[in-house]
Amino acid sequence: MFYPFSFDPTMFILIPSIILTMYAQAKVKSTFAKYLRVNSKKGHTGYQVARYILDKNGMRDVPIEIAGGRLSDHYDPRKKVVRLSNDVYHGTSIASISVAAHETGHAIQHNDGYIPLTFRNLIFPVANLGSKAAWFFIIAGLLITPSLMDIGILLFGAAVLFQIATLPVEFNASTRAVRLLDEGGFIVQDEYRHSKKVLRAAALTYVAAMAAAVSQLIRLILIRGSRD
Repeated sequence: MFYPFSFDPTMFILIPSIILTMYAQAKVKSTFAKYLRVNSKKGHTGYQVARYILDKNGMRDVPIEIAGGRLSDHYDPRKKVVRLSNDVYHGTSIASISVAAHETGHAIQHNDGYIPLTFRNLIFPVANLGSKAAWFFIIAGLLITPSLMDIGILLFGAAVLFQIATLPVEFNASTRAVRLLDEGGFIVQDEYRHSKKVLRAAALTYVAAMAAAVSQLIRLILIRGSRD
């Protein structure tokens, strides 16, 4: 029997994903900081890399803006704009050009109608609602009636599906990034492995997020089962 305010043994299910999340966050910060200090031999800025790639792929109308903060780089599919942090936008480091190429990879995905990205964007509204509303129903289910918890689990499941759908999108953008840097002549042979390290570290954060979401969903299902 599960009691809302007693010790919950299902919390142990979350421990591996919590450890992975902490490791991933530390890894991406340390790797980014390390390669932010390693200048690329060709000396192009993140902005120059992103602008060249976008223009070469017929996306001259896609603007590139500066985003506040560090590791805040992203592509906004709603406004069709690439946003790069100051370190990436102005930087000439391996980290800067790798991240810039990754984000433009997302823009190309969007322009090409890449199916995994289209699917992720399609389920985003439901997943966003699910992540916000799920816990209201879950807590209500624990305190009032288990049927409300079923609704919460379904809503949370939508958020988990979004995390799973994110993985192929991110991995593909990283693969594109290395190829785009090569095709544009932005990196030399001995810089490939450094660029891949930056991109792998960033990808690990998405793996950790997915693992955490799946672990939480399994935990909630087990708790729901104990209520019968």
